[in-house]
Amino acid sequence: MSDADTDPVSNLIKTYHSLNANVVDILPEEPSPLEFMRYVAQNRPFIVRHAATSWSAVQSWNANYLTTVLEGAKVKVANTPAGNADAVVEDEDGRLVFVEPYETFEDFGEFLASVREDAQSANNTRQHVKYAQTQNDNLRDEYSRLSQDVPDDIPFARIALGQSADAINVWIGNQRSTTALHKDNYENIYVQIRGEKHFTLLPPCEMACVNEQMVLKGRYTTTTSTNADKPNFTIQKALTSAPIPTAIWDPEAPTKNQTPYSHLSQPIRLTLHAGDMLYLPAMWYHQVRQSCGDEGFCCAVNYWYDMEFAGAFWATNGFVRDVVREQAMRVRYPALKRDDGE
Repeated sequence: MSDADTDPVSNLIKTYHSLNANVVDILPEEPSPLEFMRYVAQNRPFIVRHAATSWSAVQSWNANYLTTVLEGAKVKVANTPAGNADAVVEDEDGRLVFVEPYETFEDFGEFLASVREDAQSANNTRQHVKYAQTQNDNLRDEYSRLSQDVPDDIPFARIALGQSADAINVWIGNQRSTTALHKDNYENIYVQIRGEKHFTLLPPCEMACVNEQMVLKGRYTTTTSTNADKPNFTIQKALTSAPIPTAIWDPEAPTKNQTPYSHLSQPIRLTLHAGDMLYLPAMWYHQVRQSCGDEGFCCAVNYWYDMEFAGAFWATNGFVRDVVREQAMRVRYPALKRDDGE
């Protein structure tokens, strides 16, 4: 038995899993504000199947409708060589870099046509993946013509949390776009509109499993290419910015970049279908893939509500982070001694 199986961090993870089932609750209907607040207090996710099937967006957002309503609109598009926007990659020297996408403003109709063509390609050889994922309240900004098709807020969340949504975002892409493992300090109500989303979830207490490292930021840039489907992507490092804490462990490749605690992780995997609603609690790690239907694109809308920083939850997460970093230092540098002479 390794030290990681008997130390306090290990005990925290194992105790959590002994008290919490490794499944997500499936609710028969949207919760009341009081019921929702119980899930927020426990920091536990849930799904409501078919919760949004009556929304105009779920009923009408096919390719023809979106192209017609957004005719002439310019939208910001994330461009990457492999669909891995906001992800950790190795640069030419083998160093890890958190790379943001190369962003362009494009005509929406041309963007959606490119996404659909790419999704329906038999060999997927295009080395250029496009994804609408600006995460800046874009549904009430560049996609405002579509805002009438979704609720202004999620009533049970607005009442329970005492606030309106801080941001409402729309996500449009195909099966080649993925989201790397990360966490957000928002209470997230996520609604699938078209296609399917496949989530891998880890609770906040598994921080020690994800191998969070301080990584330099970078951004994809492109150089001139004669083939628009194969631009020459390069990574431009932001050497003047401070490194950011980033999870580098992938629960789908568990033996790579693992920590002494990664084997204790119990990932929860779930799939959202069109019309399904997910509550993703603040600070939960999540990794996302997607699948397209006959329309050749995936689409979702999410509502972000700022988490509550008062109370013990945020402070406790910070404490766990500090303990995990201390444990990691002891593993890497066992000769280090504490001031008490240990």
